[in-house]
Amino acid sequence: MSTNGDRRVRVDAQRNIDALLDAAKVVFSTSGVDAPVREIAAKAGVGVGTFYRHFPLRSDLVTAVFRREVDACADAAPVLAAEHEPGEALSRWIFRFTDFIATKRGLAAALHSGDPAFNVLPDYFLQRLGPALGGLLDAATAAGAVRAEVSAQELLYAVSTLCMSGEEGDHGRRMVALLIDGLKYGATKPS
Repeated sequence: MSTNGDRRVRVDAQRNIDALLDAAKVVFSTSGVDAPVREIAAKAGVGVGTFYRHFPLRSDLVTAVFRREVDACADAAPVLAAEHEPGEALSRWIFRFTDFIATKRGLAAALHSGDPAFNVLPDYFLQRLGPALGGLLDAATAAGAVRAEVSAQELLYAVSTLCMSGEEGDHGRRMVALLIDGLKYGATKPS
């Protein structure tokens, strides 16, 4: 990843960027996206100057964390597809996506804040996660593990809605488990 356009980032600078993104992910999940920069920098083991050198605006950091997490979730789809039967791969990915949504509540508020820096992120979310889920969903449908009349976009929306209910604990995961059971109802095995 490069925060400077197409220029390559030195190894030590990339290490700092990675540490800041990891720290921000943790801090955002506990303190929200408005957490003090000093808290994020301290957790990353870097100075505030290093923080601002890589992320001059808070929106730069929020965007980078969001993209990184979306990419990790999307990149998990082919790995799960290679390791599990289609229905199991789909279920595991949906639960991974569930965890992604549940820990990104603070990011969701920032994304809907009206800050123009975040305008491209909803499309990025759909462009990366739609095909990832779509491939798993198509394979599970073809294998007869789930019913056919659900689209990837509908499923992304449904899981997101269930996870953003505001309930504490594992409420979202339990509701998503019911959704997955519903996807299996009426599935037709291939002949």
